[in-house]
Amino acid sequence: MCEEKKIDRRGMLKLLAVAGLGSLAGPVVAGPGVGAMVPGKGWVKSSGEQCQGDGTPLQFIPKTAPDGNPLENELEKYPACPYCGMNRTQWNHSRHLVQYDDDLVDGTCSIHCLAISLSLNLDRGPKAIYAADFGAAGKVKPLVKVDEATYLIGSKLKGTMTANSKMAFASAETAKAAQAEQGGELASFDEGLKAAYLGMAQDTMMIRKRRAEMVKKMQMMKMKKSGG
Repeated sequence: MCEEKKIDRRGMLKLLAVAGLGSLAGPVVAGPGVGAMVPGKGWVKSSGEQCQGDGTPLQFIPKTAPDGNPLENELEKYPACPYCGMNRTQWNHSRHLVQYDDDLVDGTCSIHCLAISLSLNLDRGPKAIYAADFGAAGKVKPLVKVDEATYLIGSKLKGTMTANSKMAFASAETAKAAQAEQGGELASFDEGLKAAYLGMAQDTMMIRKRRAEMVKKMQMMKMKKSGG
């Protein structure tokens, strides 16, 4: 990834990372204690343990060891998105992966969560960023470098962590064929990333609402089982 693109991308991240985040609280039902809703696991309570670096930017650094070859056994090494908990094999068609310049790696479920990783690691330059080739055949889509991919934004294809889907294609011709069938606009990775940031507020409110509904449903099921 050339230095010019790296500088431009960092500047864009700093400008967009906080866009629209002032109204995210919204009318959300409180969860059952301190914890988080993790897809596939339900409500997971916080351990309460403190880690070195808590309260500083260090808490956002990827927790895995440096990895000089992140594409080797990628889904085994990075099975779940660190920002939403979603299974990256299940959502392999939209997954992304960033290898920072110190070889620390974040494997995410989508460009939405990739945007979160990039904004939290502003002092860590991206060495390489990969996206799943949505147009590839096979159950698990291969990863391609984002600078060589064509994105289809706002099509009828279902988005991951967003209402405005952003799918990557290794082949521009395949992307055009998908556009003809599904609609949307063809774009570069940087344009897709910008769209992810600009839609972050709306998408976050949507996700919070869905997860609050899941928590409420779990509470009701628990009450029924206990005879309450």
